[in-house]
Amino acid sequence: MLMGFINRARGQVRIRVECAFPERVLNLCGARDLAFWDLQWESPTAFSCRLSRKDWKILRQNAGNLDCTLSILRLEGVPYFLLRFRHRQILAFGLVACVLGLFLGSFFIWDFSVEGNVNVPTEKILRALEKNGVGLGTFGMALENESLRNHVLLDLPELSWITVSVYGCRANVEVRERVPAPVLLDKREPSNLTARRAGLVLNVQTIGGVAEVMQGSAVTKGQLLISGVEDTGTYGARVLAGMGRVEARTWYRLTASMPLTVYEKQYFKEKNAFSVIFGGRRIKFFSNSSIEGAEYDKITSRYPLSFFGVPLPVTLVQETWRFYERVPAQRTAEQAEKTAEDLLTRQLHSMVDPYGVVNSVLCSSRQKGDLLLVTLSAECQEEIGVSTPIYTESSENENTG
Repeated sequence: MLMGFINRARGQVRIRVECAFPERVLNLCGARDLAFWDLQWESPTAFSCRLSRKDWKILRQNAGNLDCTLSILRLEGVPYFLLRFRHRQILAFGLVACVLGLFLGSFFIWDFSVEGNVNVPTEKILRALEKNGVGLGTFGMALENESLRNHVLLDLPELSWITVSVYGCRANVEVRERVPAPVLLDKREPSNLTARRAGLVLNVQTIGGVAEVMQGSAVTKGQLLISGVEDTGTYGARVLAGMGRVEARTWYRLTASMPLTVYEKQYFKEKNAFSVIFGGRRIKFFSNSSIEGAEYDKITSRYPLSFFGVPLPVTLVQETWRFYERVPAQRTAEQAEKTAEDLLTRQLHSMVDPYGVVNSVLCSSRQKGDLLLVTLSAECQEEIGVSTPIYTESSENENTG
């Protein structure tokens, strides 16, 4: 296999020899030390074989007295391939320029991948990198990771750590998001714990202050749960921070009106437009992209190009406009109730999940004309206490001052 690669690199010729005494040609090759291989007999007086480009010239010069016919079947190898371009200088220049461009382009960054971010958008991280000199077309070997890290962390306080690793023309960005510090309770600020909403108390845990409710008590919204004013009996009242945890059973009743007649999109025409993004410049292949007086959905698809796995600074962009008109459509009461139940359930969890859990849910509906009135009733268990400051005389004087 290695010899085959070497022979093709230096050039080889497959020839056909036709002679009344073909052994004379073989004897000549042996006498002149001409190497040949892949010998195939076609008839008693003809055979084919392969020789190197140099040995072929020697055989052709010394075979004149053998009364034989030598014909070339195929020219193979790199020298003959390059020889085809001797009258096509522009094409040869293009090939050289393409190879040179790929080689030089591998030292620049043409692709980014961001890992480790959950809350911080990838676009925001890439914009911060570009602001600090790292973007498409940046020379990768000149990247100073330490300096870049310090500047980007100043622009993105949501991150605690960032590093950029360059592999060829691809930059891998790894980040760690900052964990926010918990809010510390000020035990010195006088406050009460009041009910955030009405409910039936299940458990009371007091950290500071005096509990004003007990298990099994029904409370209303704004009712005092844990008081920050403690009666010492001997020295009068003492004002402190009323803190603790009060869990209660709560009930929710959410309603929604769902129309039975809805308008759906009916697509009737589609328009495509293409463009190419080269580095940071965009080249459009269409004249005008503004569309007036029509309703449509716009879909943008991006296709980054690569060459044998190496990303290129070229991205093909396809923009599709799907025009539609709204047509009335009827839906059943079951479909409308299912849609409303999903919406109300998501709203319920957004209200309850930060404080507790949902224990049970019941959904009912009734039709009123073209509307379906859907009611969602739920029973939950959650923390209902909220801290409310106590304004003393000293604090009022501080605010006045």
